[in-house]
Amino acid sequence: MSKANLTLLRWTALSITLTSPIWGQSASNENPSPEPTLQHGKTSPGAGREIGSGAANVGKGAAKGAGDLGLGAAKGVGNLATLHPINAGVSVGKGAGAAGKDVTVGAVKGTGKISKGVGKAFKKIL
Repeated sequence: MSKANLTLLRWTALSITLTSPIWGQSASNENPSPEPTLQHGKTSPGAGREIGSGAANVGKGAAKGAGDLGLGAAKGVGNLATLHPINAGVSVGKGAGAAGKDVTVGAVKGTGKISKGVGKAFKKIL
């Protein structure tokens, strides 16, 4: 990924992380309903938690991808220094492939959770 794309991804993840607590806030209820009886099963997380979790997944994917890219580049430099140019190309290629996979997985998982959280927020509003 280019430097501009990574910068855009970082700013997007940061802005989502900073604005997600707004979705988690609920309006005070003047006429509270009576306490519900025991609920069976698990309750799903709130909209803010879903959005925050999605932003975290995007960030984790980008961070893991950057780590894999750096590791592949470092191994490639080491192989070039020891005069193994074919191994250097393989190491850099593996690092770039792993980085692309990690960034893509993180972005897809994060986008799914963010979409689910936004849907919950709109459902709550409407």
